[in-house]
Amino acid sequence: MKFNLTDYGFTPAFLLAEEATGTPARVIAVHRERFELICEYGNVSGRLKSSVYFNQSSEEFPTAGDFVLIDYNQNGDSRIIKTLPRKTFFSRRDPTPGRGEQAVAANFDYVFIMQSFNRDFNLKRLERYLTIAWQSGALPAVILTKADLADDYGEQVREVRKIAKSAGVYAVSAVTGQGLNELADYLKPKKTLVFLGSSGVGKSSLVNALAGEPLMVVKAIREDDSRGRHTTTHRELIMLPPPLECMIIDTPGMRELGLWEVSEGLEEMFGDIEQYFGQCAFSDCRHESEPNCAIKSALESGELSRERWESYLKLKRDASFSEDKAEYLRKRSAESQKLEMWWRKNKSDKRR
Repeated sequence: MKFNLTDYGFTPAFLLAEEATGTPARVIAVHRERFELICEYGNVSGRLKSSVYFNQSSEEFPTAGDFVLIDYNQNGDSRIIKTLPRKTFFSRRDPTPGRGEQAVAANFDYVFIMQSFNRDFNLKRLERYLTIAWQSGALPAVILTKADLADDYGEQVREVRKIAKSAGVYAVSAVTGQGLNELADYLKPKKTLVFLGSSGVGKSSLVNALAGEPLMVVKAIREDDSRGRHTTTHRELIMLPPPLECMIIDTPGMRELGLWEVSEGLEEMFGDIEQYFGQCAFSDCRHESEPNCAIKSALESGELSRERWESYLKLKRDASFSEDKAEYLRKRSAESQKLEMWWRKNKSDKRR
C-alpha cells in the first residue's frame, strides 16, 4: 500500500529549482540521530547522509515538519540526502558551536500560542510569542485554555486582544469542549499547526480533545504554582484522525525559543511604534535626548504608552542578545578566567 504525501501537505512547489533526485518524505519525529519519516512507502526510519550534512556542509539539518529527499531503503534506515526549502519555520541558536541558527519546527500554516487562565497567564510572554509567530511566516492565533477553571475571564480576553493585533483570540476548555468549534477554520485537511506555550498549559489535552481520542499522554500540573512537566520528549508531528486530518507539531523545545532574527515579527507586532521612526528630525535618532523626536513626543502626549514602548525595547534587546549570544558568553568566560587568575595571583602574593 502506497501513501499519498500530499495528505501531509506536500506539493510539487517544494521541488522547484531542486536538481537533487530522491524520494520525497516528511519528518514526523526527531530522536537524536534518527528520524521518523512518512513517504509513499509509509512510515520509515532514516539517518542523515554524512557526506551531505557534515564535513562543513551548508545543508540545513532537518526538523519536525521538514520535507526532505531520501534514498529509500526497504530493509533498514533510509538515508536523508537533502532538506527541501521551508515555507515557514521557528528557529533558535544551535547548541552545537559554530552552526548558528537551528530550526525547531518547519512548514506549518498556523501557530497556536497557548496560555491558560491560571498563573501561566502573562501578557509580556504573549508579546514575545506573538513576535516569534509573526516572524515565522505563519498565521498566529491565541488560544486561552482552561476556561472552565475561570469564573470571569472577560477582562483577560480584552487585554489579549489589545496586543494580539489581527491574530484571533479564543477561550477554550479541553474538559467541557467550550470554544473548540471556533477553531474549525484552522483545522483543515493537509494543514499543519504548531503549538507554542509553557509546560502545563494544556497542549496535550487540547490535542486529545480535538482528536476525540487520547493521542497524547496528559500529566497533572502542580497545584502550588500551576505549572506542569513536559509530556512531549521529542519533536513530533501528529496527524489527527478523520474528519480533521490536519497535523500538529508539538515539541519540548518551543518554550526555549529565543529571538533569533525577528525584524518582520517586530514590525507586525509593533507597527504602531515603528510608524514613528521615520518622523524624527534625525535619521539616526536613538529616541533618548535628541530634539524633535517623534517617539518622545508620542510618549509625552500619551499617544504611545510607556509600557508599550518598554516592551518593544526589551524585545529588541533580547533579539540582539540572542544574535550575539555566543560572542557574549565567550567574553564573559574570558573575563571570568582573568578574574580567577588575578584572584589566585593576589592570594599567592599575600602568602609571601
